[in-house]
Amino acid sequence: MTSSQLATPRIPGAARREGRPGVALAVIAACQLMVVLDATIVNIALPHIQSALDFTTTDLSWVLSAYTLTFGGLLLLGGRAGDILGRRRVFLTGILLFTLASLLGGFAQEPWHLLAARALQGVGGAIASPTSLALITTTFPEGPERNRAFGVFAAVSAGGGAIGLLAGGMLTEWLDWRWVLFVNVPIGVLIAVLTPLFISESERHPGRFDIAGALTSTGGMASLVYGFISASEEGWRDTLTLGSFAAAAVLLALFVVIESRAREPIIPLRMFADRNRTGTYVIMLGLAAAMFGMFFFIVQFVQNVLGFSPIQSGLGFLPVTVAIVTAAGLSQRFLPRYGPKPFMVLGSALTGSGLAWLPSSGPTAPTSPECSGRCSCSASAWASTS
Repeated sequence: MTSSQLATPRIPGAARREGRPGVALAVIAACQLMVVLDATIVNIALPHIQSALDFTTTDLSWVLSAYTLTFGGLLLLGGRAGDILGRRRVFLTGILLFTLASLLGGFAQEPWHLLAARALQGVGGAIASPTSLALITTTFPEGPERNRAFGVFAAVSAGGGAIGLLAGGMLTEWLDWRWVLFVNVPIGVLIAVLTPLFISESERHPGRFDIAGALTSTGGMASLVYGFISASEEGWRDTLTLGSFAAAAVLLALFVVIESRAREPIIPLRMFADRNRTGTYVIMLGLAAAMFGMFFFIVQFVQNVLGFSPIQSGLGFLPVTVAIVTAAGLSQRFLPRYGPKPFMVLGSALTGSGLAWLPSSGPTAPTSPECSGRCSCSASAWASTS
């Protein structure tokens, strides 16, 4: 018998270079870093994007919302796709889609080009992110090795926001705002090349896709956000504003009906029967909304009003990042002793107090010459919105 006949047949879907768990973890962590980083890296470049593509200040918020809405709305569907179709295959599809969207966004010449690319980025991220977490369970055996891998994944997720702010500042100031999107392309291509080499395919599980639930939930939230944005510009009695809120109510109500009748719902409604769990969801929703809103306005304030450079803006957010990381470490240490509720109450109170205090930091410096009163982030606008 020849050596090829004696060789052990390769399992379909197995990694071509097995036995390299460190490389596999680096690939998975790089994907998560890219997805998390993109939620903040664009923030620093917003004033430059507004100037280059002639966004209104109101429409500029969609540069962030287009990404977060599609990412959040399709996240559970992406996880389900990995279970049904194979996690490595879905992971690779999400990476390639995210990379293509980043390339298209970097070449955007009109506002709608960038918004479409950001929405497509969110779709790619929603496909790749949940499968990247699930791949840890199929790549690493249960025990200390898997625990260490989850620790690395969590650290990357927590630090991605800070890295995004700093990287966004450097890329915008030293190169151009388009590089906050182009930077994803070489990273995404490298991940796509390494994935089949070092990550094995997972076992498929039969199931159904809750497409209707995913579309109605995402569409309902998009209509709700559009209503709030329209209200800030056109007023609460505007026909388009009222129509957006009405569409949101219909779509979200339809989503509840679909989930209550679906054989395999994307969000089982029984989860909300637990009061503690529901309260946690509401608190996390409020905190996330507050933090994203704070990032959006503060970036424009420090650059357009106080005249900070993009790098200075990124560094200016370091206290926020340090506080989050420090508080997370302390709460995890004392959580077994005191339980979660004191930390939830204290954290919400501190966040609310900080946000209430923020408007008192109104402009004490002259408006930046680059702003020239063009944008609604000028000193007078900041004072009026405070």
